[in-house]
Amino acid sequence: MLFPMQRNSSRVFRFGAFEADPATGELRKSGVRIRLQEQPFQVLLMLLERPGELVSREELRQRLWPADTFVDFDHSLNTVVNKLREALGDSATHPRFIETLARRGYRFLAPVQSEDVSAVTDEPAPVPGVAPASSGAEFDKPTLTSSPLDALLTASHEVPRVRPRYVRILFVLIQIMYLCFYIVALAKLPRVAELIDAAVPQPDAVIALVVLSGLIGIPIRLYLLAAVAFKIENLAAKFRKIFLFIFPLDELWALSPFLLVPQIGFGLALAACAALVYVPFSQRTLLLMGYKRNDGASAQV
Repeated sequence: MLFPMQRNSSRVFRFGAFEADPATGELRKSGVRIRLQEQPFQVLLMLLERPGELVSREELRQRLWPADTFVDFDHSLNTVVNKLREALGDSATHPRFIETLARRGYRFLAPVQSEDVSAVTDEPAPVPGVAPASSGAEFDKPTLTSSPLDALLTASHEVPRVRPRYVRILFVLIQIMYLCFYIVALAKLPRVAELIDAAVPQPDAVIALVVLSGLIGIPIRLYLLAAVAFKIENLAAKFRKIFLFIFPLDELWALSPFLLVPQIGFGLALAACAALVYVPFSQRTLLLMGYKRNDGASAQV
């Protein structure tokens, strides 16, 4: 049995892209609610109330388990902290949020802002040891619907959780595929121009579109590859914002198999084209699954 959590309805804590609301017991990342059990949330609140300070294991035991509760305390506390780290996308070996002080307890590393949500004025109530929230745009929560297509496509709660390693590998392979399309097309531009000239009535405009889209696509793919390599925070949200822009670009290059009709035949080119039409959606879905993992069981994409 747990002690009832002490809720403070007048404050919310913000750190990085996260927001913890003691009144509702909710943890959110970029406005998206993260599934987090009661005990890990209580540990998080204790750490947020005392950022930069040691919160001892004994204090956590007293908060989580009554004195007459029979439990393997060390194992149970480690499990609770691991669940919290998982929800935050944190690591015990390279902590961004929760630092382990061996055999003593834990310390919260990141800057924490506390805002008085019930105050009439815009100034948050001061909290000892916690910096007041800035009124700047850095704490503005992005909306979940970042493009008109989001209302028609798969939502994050509709996809399963996937290990971020698999998400990164598949997403990187897709970016490399597009990058190869652009580089090969530009390298073989005279041959591509011949094929386009034989297939369409206004080849100059199509060739110009191929060149322009390739020149635009190369930096986009390099950015996405770098974002995955360096584990840029909120990559899923960033991709959703640019999805409406790169969607027509990807759909244009979905027609590229038709340039290989003399080599592979019309049927195979049509099948490849149909598969490539889906790839823009698969990129988005992959990141949503990784984003869900980040928010629900948390791992950085």
